[in-house]
Amino acid sequence: MSADAPAGGAARRSLPAAGFADIDWARPWFAQHEARGRRWQQAALAGYDRYLDALNADARACAQSTGRGQPLAFIVQDDLPEGSAYEAHIAATGCVPTRHNLHDFFNALAWFAFPRIKATLNARQSAAIDVLGVGPTRGGVRDALTLFDENAVLFVCADEPMAAALRGFDWRTLFVANRARWGTHCEVRVFGHALLDKLIAPYAACTAHAWVVEAPPEYFGWAREARDAWLDEAVSATLAAAANLTSRSFSPLPVLGIPDWWPQNEDAAFYDDTSVFRPGRRGG
Repeated sequence: MSADAPAGGAARRSLPAAGFADIDWARPWFAQHEARGRRWQQAALAGYDRYLDALNADARACAQSTGRGQPLAFIVQDDLPEGSAYEAHIAATGCVPTRHNLHDFFNALAWFAFPRIKATLNARQSAAIDVLGVGPTRGGVRDALTLFDENAVLFVCADEPMAAALRGFDWRTLFVANRARWGTHCEVRVFGHALLDKLIAPYAACTAHAWVVEAPPEYFGWAREARDAWLDEAVSATLAAAANLTSRSFSPLPVLGIPDWWPQNEDAAFYDDTSVFRPGRRGG
């Protein structure tokens, strides 16, 4: 049966698969997703049904849950009941409405890379919907949770001066003076699925919302799997406890400024572009 056929529960509203073929797994921002992502990419290129089958097979194998403890699953976008809030539906049923596109592809990958963080975001979003309902405005906390989900990077750092440079828009200190400390005292993980979607075709002004994570110095000697697990637990706990989340809980970070992420930034003059590397705007 065609992936576009409406009968028998088959996937509907399949989109052209060309976008999936455009993923360049050599890009550093995709590295954390490569192993699973390559498998899903091939399934997505084969069609919407094959794609959802691959996501759900992994969800069953990993036995993950959403914000209210429901088993994680992925469903056709059209199966979201009319009038239902997306986050509330996920929390209540465990089912993530998923389109056949890159945006939702990267969203699904985030559920496997950082399952506790995703579940915490879902729990807080659905709790806010319970209180406030779904209206024309979401409120500051829901806006901040959405920014995290869509556009955050985790700025993991064991060097307070580097974290201070990020918060203070001191790009020269962060990227030039401390360049040799990247990878041993600081790293960035892309979390936001909309940001990954944008980075299919990277551009200089692509800017993330950086969530600063203070890590112990030994973090940078751990294997990737141990760092992933520590980040997932530490960040989800912080998010769950953060009462006053706002957009100012993040720091802007131009992604292509990260050392070794873009060849042009090997020249220090790359950071002279103040339309991208803007001066500070925060008061006390």
